[in-house]
Order: sequence, then structure tokens, then C-alpha cells
Amino acid sequence: MEAIVECVPNISEGRDTDKIERIIDVVLGIQGCAVLGVEPDSDYNRTVITIAGEPEAVKEAAFRLIRKATEEIDMTEHEGEHPRLGAVDVCPFIPLKGMTMDDCVQLAHSLAQRVGVECHVPTYLYGEAALNPEKNLLSTIRKGQYEGLEARLNGGETPHGENTRYPDFGPSEWTDAAKKSGGITIGARGILVAYNVNVDEPDAEVAKKIGSLVRSTGRLIKQEDGRKMRINGILTMVQGMGVSLEAHGISQVSMNLRDVGLCPMHVAYETCKSIAGDHGIETPGSELVGLVPLEAMLESGRWYAEDGETDEHVLVNAAIEGLGLSRLELFNPEKRIIEWALREAVNE
Repeated sequence: MEAIVECVPNISEGRDTDKIERIIDVVLGIQGCAVLGVEPDSDYNRTVITIAGEPEAVKEAAFRLIRKATEEIDMTEHEGEHPRLGAVDVCPFIPLKGMTMDDCVQLAHSLAQRVGVECHVPTYLYGEAALNPEKNLLSTIRKGQYEGLEARLNGGETPHGENTRYPDFGPSEWTDAAKKSGGITIGARGILVAYNVNVDEPDAEVAKKIGSLVRSTGRLIKQEDGRKMRINGILTMVQGMGVSLEAHGISQVSMNLRDVGLCPMHVAYETCKSIAGDHGIETPGSELVGLVPLEAMLESGRWYAEDGETDEHVLVNAAIEGLGLSRLELFNPEKRIIEWALREAVNE
């Protein structure tokens, strides 16, 4: 494929496997793209779906998935730990190969207009696709969540200003369709890698300290008199926090690498490892959530492999070993690297 785009819809259903399968089924068999990952989370009541392939094929797949999700999911009955605005809480396009960010913006605009018209749901544009810079951040659009959407569309009290209150496409009032679907957010963004570093402690005490040090926003220092001061973190374009992983008896520094070019995985890993070592704690490997671009693996592989190594498979294996990606469960690069997984899916 000369051009490859990734799309990662997040649907507000992570418990009903039959319902999830019905939603996924409408995407299967579209020539030129493939579903590479389906990751439900029952606590969040949310499923992350990864689709990749040729731009027009991926856009069609995203539309079919959104249309089916709004038919299957009733937001009046939805509960979950993760913030959400609607049945398809977020649907970003990400350029992978032969694609620019502007190309992804155009895909997002075209899809959002079609969803608004044909599915009759409030549709917001965010990220690089935002028509209004105040809508750039997903967290801004999602303020008040689904529960606040009725008041928001009816002109009532809302945490939003007038520039972010209303959708870009679809109905701008509280209709029966909007009540069932909630709001849909469609956008374009760069590659984001969800990456967790294992910390050999059960209670996340050190992991939380590491998270506050490495994340870009750093720490908020508060004085007794109410004054506040924010100290920037170590890493660039990184969100992070420490969490306990009870099932494995360890903790993790859970991170979103928002620009893996500016902060590669090995930089994040070695930074966490160094800080943990200062506390006498080891970091037994790390974990990738979802799929990862080939270049991100190659970049880390170059750090761990011998100087001058260029073979892709050698570099990928060096990254797997150096980052300890198989410590919790086997990391299969043929399934977890986007380009390799897409190649395998298309050739099946």
C-alpha cells in the first residue's frame, strides 16, 4: 500500500461481547483495510478498536462502525470508569505511511459531516481536525461528559464556553437520537503510544513518584497559604501516573507517549529505570498497550542493538529484549506492530 492510515475508534461498550462482535462484524471484509486490534475493558466499559489500511477504505470502515455503534449502544444505560461523551467517544485518524496530517484532517472532516447527516448525532471535531482552536483538546470537548450533554445542547448551564458548546455537524439540540448516542468526537492526531513500565513493588509508592517526575506536566507544589507552583517534568509530550497492578503483584508507571518521535520508548523506560534504581527498586520490563508503529520499535532497537545494525527483524528483537516487552505476556511483533499486522491481515 502506498498510503496507510490508522483509525482508533473507542466505543462505549466493554462488557457485552455479543454486542461488540456485532459492531466489529460490519467492518470485516472491506477491501483495502483490516481490523488489527479489539481490546475491551470491563472496568472502563469501553473497547479500543484499531483499523488500518488505505485511506478511503479506512474512512468507510469508520463510518460503518460508528453507524452500527449508535444503533447498538444506548448511552442512557451506560456506566463506566472512563470519561466519555457518547457511543463512539473518540475516533482519530493517524498518518502512518504516505499520509500527511492534512490528509487525515480531510478524512476527519469528511467522515464527521457524513456521520452528522446520516446518523443524526451531534458530531464534534477535535485535535488537528478542530475547526475551532478551543476544541483542540479532547478533554475540553468531553467536559460534563454524556450526563451534561442535554443541558449543553439545550443552552443550559455547562462548563463550556459558547465556542465549544455545540457540535460541528449533526443536530445542535437534544433529540431522541442524541439522547441514545450521545456525542461523537472525530479527529486527527499524531501517533500516540500507550506504554507502561513495570515497577517491582505492590503498592505503587515509588511508581507514583516516578509518574509525577517523568510526565511533562510534572508536579504541582502547594504552599500552606494556598500559593501554587508547577514544576515541569523530565520527559517531553508524556502523560504518566503510577498505578498498582494487583493481578501481578507489581506496579506500573502508566504513560501515554504523545509524540514517540520526541520521547521514544527506550528513553521513557531508561528514565523510569534510573529513578526506580535511586529508590532501590527494579523495573522488570515494560508493556505496550495496543499496537505500535514499526519506526517506534526500530528507534528503540537501535539503542539496544549493536552499532550499525540495520536489519529490521534484528532491531525489533533488540527492542523487545531491551524493553522487556514479554515479561508480563508474550509480545508477538507480527500481531503488535501495525505495519506487520496489516501485511499479515491483508495477505490472509
